[in-house]
Amino acid sequence: MYPDDTSQGTPEGIPLTDAQAATEARRLIHDAYQNDPAELTATTYRDPTPVPPYGSAPPVAQPGRPPMSQRATDASALMLTGSVATLAAGGSVSLVLAVVGTLDPVTLGVAGGGATTVLFALGALIRRAGRAAGDAVRPEIHHHYTGPVTQQHTSLTTHTRGLTARTHNHQR
Repeated sequence: MYPDDTSQGTPEGIPLTDAQAATEARRLIHDAYQNDPAELTATTYRDPTPVPPYGSAPPVAQPGRPPMSQRATDASALMLTGSVATLAAGGSVSLVLAVVGTLDPVTLGVAGGGATTVLFALGALIRRAGRAAGDAVRPEIHHHYTGPVTQQHTSLTTHTRGLTARTHNHQR
């Protein structure tokens, strides 16, 4: 027994002595076993009335993200990440368009055509280098064999009726 514990004490908050606590415990146990099983009442009760809010203030949405499922949280984080990425792309496009607005059409055509021409030239150069590397890597190989030759012939027969097809492979 703790001196500050008033949950087991008297209504005035005075703790019980050991003898008083033992007497109270015996009384509670005796009362619990004196009831007839037919007279026992339910030990649980569900109160159907709604729980009143604390205080008189109406409920207010709390700051931060609203509670949601893990899948919805993941999708939300993905969308937020995507919006940050589009912010950078949109800002750079806006900057380019602002600069392009100050140029005359001939300068714009030369700049745009020059970049496209360089890209096409690089693509052609890469294709040619790939073909040259492929030709240099593949050596010409000739196989010469002596001896009897055995050939195996396989015929393929396909029958289709409606949506089903049947294939037969025959070896001779």
